[in-house]
Parts: sequence; structure tokens; C-alpha cells
Amino acid sequence: MRYRRAFQPGGSFFFTVVTAHRRPVFTSEIAVALLRDAFRAVRQKRPFAIDAIVILPDHLHCIWTLPEDDADFMTRWRLIKTWFSKHAGLKDVWQHRYWEHVLRDERDFIKHVDYIHYNPVKHGLASKVIDWPYSSFHRYVKHGLCAEDWGGDVVDMTGVGRE
Repeated sequence: MRYRRAFQPGGSFFFTVVTAHRRPVFTSEIAVALLRDAFRAVRQKRPFAIDAIVILPDHLHCIWTLPEDDADFMTRWRLIKTWFSKHAGLKDVWQHRYWEHVLRDERDFIKHVDYIHYNPVKHGLASKVIDWPYSSFHRYVKHGLCAEDWGGDVVDMTGVGRE
């Protein structure tokens, strides 16, 4: 079976990217900093907005919005994965595939942002969303888009995300 990717120039996409064999690669600040550097390096040559992101030990979720005339997230992911692997001195870091979802509307976008931010609590890595350091949630709080105590109640994740 041939897998088909979604193409939407200028679209917003939700991604789940997992490490090979679910190895906990991103358990140190150094590894997370290297991943951030990989994103920066690729964004300099192939711009895109990171609307939300969370980095967990063995996977990450993020939302990107691509430039208006561009639908090529595949090359960006290949470059990010390659850059990280090379600079971390690791082989076989990533699962070969990743999961993407085209965000259909503002409601879909918001549900996926909530899913991303709540993910560390869902996985038992933090008791409160604000406690997880590798999340765009802190940026959302800083800009007044979320309260610091958001996510204290159970967040509805029905039909959202992919592990």
C-alpha cells in the first residue's frame, strides 16, 4: 500500500514524530537544545511558523504553518531529522515515518494546540502543563493566550492526535 501525504500550500499541519524504537532521546537539555538548533537551521533556509510544539523523551508533537505558496513539509522534516542525527552523533534516531494531519479550521487548530500542550500530563511526565519545560505552552502564557493553571481539569482529547 502506498501512503499518501496531505498537500496544502500555506496550510497548517499537526505532526507526530517518534524516535526509533521509542528510545528516550530527548531526556537531556543538551538533546532538546540540539533539536531546537536543527529547527532553527532548517527554518533559515526553508521558513515555516511553529505554532505549537512539545518535546517529550521519545516523541514530539507540533503544528507548523507553511508559507502561502509552499506545501513541502517532507523536505523540512528530512532536513531536521538529518541535522539532529548528524550533530548529535547518533544513528537510527527516528522512525522512518511520521504522522501529519491538515488542520481544517480554527476549532481543529485549537483542539490540536490543546492536545500538544496537555501531552506531558497525559503521559504522566508532569502533574501540571506549566511544569513541562519543553513546550510552547510557556510562550502562550507569556503572550496572554493561556492562563498558567490551564489544563488543571481533564482536557478533552477525543479524536485528536496520534501517538
